[in-house]
Amino acid sequence: MERLGEVVKEQQIDLVIANAENAAAGSGLTPPMFEKIRSYGVHVCTMGDHTYRRRELLPLLESSDRLIRPANFAPEAVGKGYTIVKTASEVSVAVIQVMGRTNMAPHLDCPFHAVDRILAELPRDVKVRVVDFHAEVSSEKIAMGWHLDGRVSLNFGTHTHTPTADARILPGGTAFVSDLGMTGPYDSILGRRKDVVLKHLITGMHMFFDVATGDPRMCGVVAHIDEQTGKAISIARCDVAGTARVDAYDADDAKGKNQA
Repeated sequence: MERLGEVVKEQQIDLVIANAENAAAGSGLTPPMFEKIRSYGVHVCTMGDHTYRRRELLPLLESSDRLIRPANFAPEAVGKGYTIVKTASEVSVAVIQVMGRTNMAPHLDCPFHAVDRILAELPRDVKVRVVDFHAEVSSEKIAMGWHLDGRVSLNFGTHTHTPTADARILPGGTAFVSDLGMTGPYDSILGRRKDVVLKHLITGMHMFFDVATGDPRMCGVVAHIDEQTGKAISIARCDVAGTARVDAYDADDAKGKNQA
């Protein structure tokens, strides 16, 4: 994320949202890593199926209004499913996250009903609404896009680590993309070392999926939203090359470096 600042300046971006559930050595998030991501200029972090991988994050999930987890987790689960923040220009933005069930987490509450409940309780004057749908299959993600069309400003998918080419504005004015892709090493298999993953797939042997380091990129989308109506004006892919480093890990994520 070393180039985030220049992208924000070039594109005149008011709010940066990042899915951070893989930030700590590819699995979970630590408090120091959360603070580091925020220091780069990220305003809100979302999580996903690795939300509770690191117990030291639990106090932050309870206290921070800049860190959310899927809203369709059990009501007793630590954390919140949405937050409302203000941009530098004093525009209120609701950021919501839900998680898919298909091929992923069938025990969860229905994400469609969960997001409907949140939208119903949001203040009417919060026109800009963003939804991160953390899901496995493109069909469920596309279904969520159509379900939310005209009711949110931006609906993007996360989790599969592979950017999709379907960024568009739906008829009701919602900007949509099935998956943002990842910020991480693209010389890899979903962010993990190719040789290790291939050995596991070919032999069936259990392996530790070490995080790869080659061809780092920052991937996502840039969406422009009309703050008066909450409708999307444009959406475009963002794919920015980073600088390759052999020592890609630091004290904030080294603890879990070899977790599968």
